[in-house]
Amino acid sequence: MDHETKVALKNDQFVTTTSHGLEWAAQNRRSVITTSVILIFVILVLVGSFVFFNNRSQQASVAFGEAIAAYQAPIAQPGQPIPVGMKTFNSIPERAKAANGLFLATANKYGMTPSGKNARYFAGLTYMEAGENASAESTFKQVADSWNKDLAGLAKLALAQLYRQTGRSPQAIELYNQLTAKPTTTVPAGLAQLQLAELYESQNQPDAAKKIYAQLKDKDAKGPAGQIAAQKLNPAPAAPAAPPQ
Repeated sequence: MDHETKVALKNDQFVTTTSHGLEWAAQNRRSVITTSVILIFVILVLVGSFVFFNNRSQQASVAFGEAIAAYQAPIAQPGQPIPVGMKTFNSIPERAKAANGLFLATANKYGMTPSGKNARYFAGLTYMEAGENASAESTFKQVADSWNKDLAGLAKLALAQLYRQTGRSPQAIELYNQLTAKPTTTVPAGLAQLQLAELYESQNQPDAAKKIYAQLKDKDAKGPAGQIAAQKLNPAPAAPAAPPQ
């Protein structure tokens, strides 16, 4: 087959393929246009959602920062001069109530953002500091049931503390055991075990506490929990009293 024949065949194949393509496009023009429009719409929705979420996250971060600022505001001391422009509170419960409103507003408005989720947890803390135990309990349970394991761990730890304060030690023990079995980055097993040992000590059960301390000392000798446990088992001797002058 000579060169001219090969070129002619290639041209014929190109024309045939192009013709078939044009015929298919003409026959399916409406389908092609519809599919293209759908794809463009999906892309625009995804881009718009990303931009919207970023804007919401920034707004949530600002609102959460304002709530934290209120939560960390100093407590005014009698006779202590207060710098101009500094926000202060007269008591911890008063400050907790003020911050609680800001945390709740952030959580309710921006609940899908990281700052909104953190604000829900802090709403529980401020409820507890304000003495509103029922609201604190329901809020901590809500956070504890969330998909965010780190926040859920913190909420369970705080809920256990609330149970201890309100005379519900069995429920606190159950939570400490859950945290030990399924530790998180924010609440490692050693921390849960230390809290459990302290609970036993407060209930005049020193043997149960010592057993936990001994286990922590053996399992985590160089870790923070193991070192604290070792100190609990072998407390430093008290410093001798100073001689009378």
